[in-house]
Amino acid sequence: MRRLLLPLPLLFFGFLGSGFQPFQVEPKPFGKTPSGIEYRIYRKVNGRYTLRTDVQPAGDATYASRVGKVLSAHLQYRTGKDSTVFNSRRQLRVPVQIPLAELKVKGGVEEAMALLQAGDSAIFRFQADSVFAKSFRQPVPPPVRQGGNVLQLLVKANQVMTPDEARTEQQRMVELAQQKEAAEAAQRLPKDIAAIQAYATRNKLPALQKAPGGTYYIITKRGTGPLPAPGQTVSVLYKGALLNGKVFDSSEKSGGRPIDVPIGRGMVIQGWDQAIPLLPKGSTAILLIPSGQAYGTRGAGPDIPANSILRFDVELVDVK
Repeated sequence: MRRLLLPLPLLFFGFLGSGFQPFQVEPKPFGKTPSGIEYRIYRKVNGRYTLRTDVQPAGDATYASRVGKVLSAHLQYRTGKDSTVFNSRRQLRVPVQIPLAELKVKGGVEEAMALLQAGDSAIFRFQADSVFAKSFRQPVPPPVRQGGNVLQLLVKANQVMTPDEARTEQQRMVELAQQKEAAEAAQRLPKDIAAIQAYATRNKLPALQKAPGGTYYIITKRGTGPLPAPGQTVSVLYKGALLNGKVFDSSEKSGGRPIDVPIGRGMVIQGWDQAIPLLPKGSTAILLIPSGQAYGTRGAGPDIPANSILRFDVELVDVK
């Protein structure tokens, strides 16, 4: 079971507010490094974004002084057809921390990062086959290949820090993101509860029970074995679906074998940690999990949109 799915023509997409907000700029030709990276790098001056004309080659004295430090930045990868394949604001909700190491290979993402200063906003264009070989060391994935042999990288560079400062900042940003997500989940919860109750009525499900924490469940067959204790590992057969009936994952996809997961350790979504300990061994049940106890605003890959209420049909096969 997945834990955290936990990888421009006339408008330049800056990284403002809660996402990538477009602001109009006069289109100008891309600069180009000797290694073939195309770039436009902007600096905000007096409220206006101005194209930087002082970009120094990667590996110059300015960059050398930053080797060993960490660049905090928001990133967005797009295909040549402008389809987003990664967005740090939406998928991570915190900036990416990029170690600034000595440049040994030119033409990759590492060289692009070396061109930036704190506060810059930039768009880079790479030949996809080249950058995937140099920076990612893997073949071009199908979604990028379908957009042509181009990979675009949009960057909002925040700050350059020492490793110790980066660790402190990362912890602070994670805590802020968790607080924000918890607040958003609390606001959505009444709507999620209404949707779950309407779903149960519409599908003529038996009376719902509510686990501490907010997950709803229905035991359709009560087992005779023990209840799993927090920290124990359980074996579970399952099928996961959205409320519209679309199945996004199941034990059948892994050959019909149950999965083994530890309960109560934060290794699975909260809905499982809340409801599975309430099922005696041998039980079958339906779990209806509010979005805040599932994947929240992140969603999970292409199959689970943000803020999705999830249904799991589960069988608790064993408690180990």
